[in-house]
This record gives sequence, structure tokens and C-alpha cells, in this order.
Amino acid sequence: MIYHLLYPLHTSISAFNVFRYITFRTIYASLTAFLICFLVGPWAIRKLTEMQIGQFVREDGPQTHLKKAGTPTMGGIFIIGSVVSSVLLWSNLTNIYVWIMLGVTLGFWGIGFMDDYLMQVKKQSKGLTVKGKFLLQVLVAFFAGLSLFLLPEFDTKVTIPFFKNASPDMGWGYIFFAAIVIVGFSNAVNLTDGLDGLAIGPAVVAFSTYMVFAYVSGNVKIAQYLQLNYVAGSGEVSIFCGAMVGAGLGFLWFNTYPAEVFMGDVGSLPIGAALGTAAVITKQEVLLVLVGGLFVIEALSVIFQVGFFKMTHGKRIFRMAPIHHHFELKGWPEPKVIVRFWIISIALALVAMSTLKIR
Repeated sequence: MIYHLLYPLHTSISAFNVFRYITFRTIYASLTAFLICFLVGPWAIRKLTEMQIGQFVREDGPQTHLKKAGTPTMGGIFIIGSVVSSVLLWSNLTNIYVWIMLGVTLGFWGIGFMDDYLMQVKKQSKGLTVKGKFLLQVLVAFFAGLSLFLLPEFDTKVTIPFFKNASPDMGWGYIFFAAIVIVGFSNAVNLTDGLDGLAIGPAVVAFSTYMVFAYVSGNVKIAQYLQLNYVAGSGEVSIFCGAMVGAGLGFLWFNTYPAEVFMGDVGSLPIGAALGTAAVITKQEVLLVLVGGLFVIEALSVIFQVGFFKMTHGKRIFRMAPIHHHFELKGWPEPKVIVRFWIISIALALVAMSTLKIR
């Protein structure tokens, strides 16, 4: 909105030409989202407390978590609110990729809100059914994949990291592939959200990485130089990623150990889905496995644990899944688990960034 109001004035006031630059708008989108989240946070936490929207803690989980019971949750309401507000202020709203990012984010926000609302407000112990929640996720993700597929300029080739000429064209199959990426990472972030700041920290790292990828893939000269797929208009996605970084840092102010608020499904589901969508739009879909490697590890730990438990009739690989609980039960203090997992996510992101030059 600011872009559309002020940039047209650059013909008469040259200073307004600065709004043309994606880098400038990304910086201020990040700061705007941070400030909104930081300023709204205390009020939102008070309201959530007054409404008695508190975290439920499993009795069979780590005993140290019992003290977290009652901590306000559904903080994702003001995370996503901050992101959407900032994106609408600083993005070029004629860009289709901006609206796809917003559509997926708000779609998964709605799913998470319904699930949390049923559990926290209506006091229904299970919220949405697993099948119902998954079906809604697939529908939103499929619509996003179809929207991208129908764009004449969008490429259905999949980029394989570290290989210059390996880009298989999936055709119609790309719709389903995109949906798998979006739904998969939505649930992976959701599974990671089990300790104070554990999910939002790596999410900030991942969105920072895709902020760079979006800018690079949307710049024809840089994309050609680095031998990457050029996606015209994808540079605007960096503004969305920047807003998510800013909102994530603003939320982390309150979510850091010991947490004053948790994000809930209304935060973790749209954050993961937005990350998957950014990867699809920038043509760095496969690389998301590395950038979001921590989320992948967390999700796989649950899959392996459940599968092994069923096959061996009760035996376990880990003391508890997701894997962050395994390290807690081994005696690692919660802050140590969190920071070490952050370090892993930063290291994986740096390796992913190196692929820009390794071909």
C-alpha cells in the first residue's frame, strides 16, 4: 500500500524512487512486522490470559513441562497478523506471487485457528479430526500448486541442488509435488513446536535464507550468473520472507525461555506452509530439505518412532518423539536443547547458501 501510494510520486520527488528497490522494502517490511508483533504482543498475551486460552501439557511428557500448563497459546494470531499487515504495506500488490503466499498463509492460519479454537475455547479435547485437518491442508496446498501451474511463465521443472543440468520437468505432477512440499513442511514445523522458541528460531533462519533465494531468483542478471532458474516477479517474495523474519523475532521476544506465550497451530501451520510455498515459488523446492533440515529431522523422528513401535510391538528408537524430547529425557536442560538446535539450523542454512555457487 505504501509502495502504491508513494512510488508513483518519484517522477516529481526523486527521493521516492527508493521504494522501487526490493531490498529497501524488504528491510522495512521486516522492521514493520517486528514492531507490530513487539507492540501488540503484550496486549495479545493479556487477552489470551483473560480468555483462559492456555497450553495443555501431556502428563506422559517430560515432567519439566508440567509447569508450562496454562501458559497462553494461539500467539500465531499476532505473528501472522503482523506479517500480513507488513506485506500489504510494503509489497507490490499487483504481483501474483504475493497473493499466492498470502492465500496459503491465511488458509493454513484458518485451519490452525479452527483447531486451536475448538480445543482452547470450546474445550474439545482433540480439536479438528486428523483426517479433517489433513484434508483441509491438502485442499489449500493443491489450490496453490494449481495456481502456480496455470501461470504461463511458471516453470514446472524441479531444481536439483549441486547439479547444473539436473532439472526434471514434472508437468501436471508438479501440482501434487508442490502440495506435498507445502503440507509436509506445515506439519514438520508443527511437530517442532514443542519447546520455548524451538520452532520460531529455525523458522527465522529458514525465511532469512529464502529471502535471499527469492531476491536472486527474481533478478535476471544474478540468476543467469549463478545459473539458477529465473522466476520473473519472485523477488517480491523476499518482502514476504523479510516480514516473516521480523514477526518471528518479535514473537521470539515473548516466546524465548521461559515462554510467556506459545504460537499454537494457528502459528506453526501457516509458518511451515509459507516456508514451503516460498521454496516452490523460488524453484528451490528440494533444497528446503536442507534449509529446513531441523524440521525434517523432527518430523522423521516421529515417523520412525511410530513405525518402529508398531513393527516391534512396543519398542522405541528414541526415549520420546519428536527428537527434542529425547534429549530432554537424556538430561539436557531445555535452553541447551533449544540453542543447540538453533545452531544446527544455522549450519544447515549456510550449507544451503553455498549451493548458489556450487554447480
